[in-house]
Amino acid sequence: MKKNLVFILSIGLLFFTLSCNTGNPDESSAAVATDESVGLTGQSGVKDDVSAKNIVQVAVGSKDHTTLVAAVTAAELVDVLSNAGPFTVFAPTNNAFSKLPAGTVEDLLKPENKEKLQDILQYHVSVGVYQAESFQDGQVLGQVNGSNVTISLKDGKVMLNGTATIIGSVPASNGIIHVIDGVILPPKS
Repeated sequence: MKKNLVFILSIGLLFFTLSCNTGNPDESSAAVATDESVGLTGQSGVKDDVSAKNIVQVAVGSKDHTTLVAAVTAAELVDVLSNAGPFTVFAPTNNAFSKLPAGTVEDLLKPENKEKLQDILQYHVSVGVYQAESFQDGQVLGQVNGSNVTISLKDGKVMLNGTATIIGSVPASNGIIHVIDGVILPPKS
């Protein structure tokens, strides 16, 4: 009985030892990085050069979404949008933001307006993955901020609240990004 117990414990210890990664952490395809230069910690700080890019990584790589990336960073939503999701993000282009009244974006990026900026950005996010070809005229989507967006189909194009049109879609590891040509603003409470 004692020999059996020692044998079982030895086998267990062997499996435990083999299952532990004792290799060089630099050889791993994914490692946690904390890059203080851009404040990446938490989920957004996970360095993974192998997997498909998440929503934030796709946006960061787009020259047409620098304003959106700055807004998401100022609103402290980078980690949220880096999580598993799934999310559908309606991503206004830089040109879409430039259509807002002069000074609006600069004002929203101020620390004292963080809650207002968060509300606007969360109005551009749905939980779940909605493909553009699946939208139906009159469909209502609940957004993360608690308000709704109404979908309309016009001349083969998908519009949000009748003001912003989906001009492209990009899949991401944690959802989908629909590039839009306008900023949608939440209804006033």
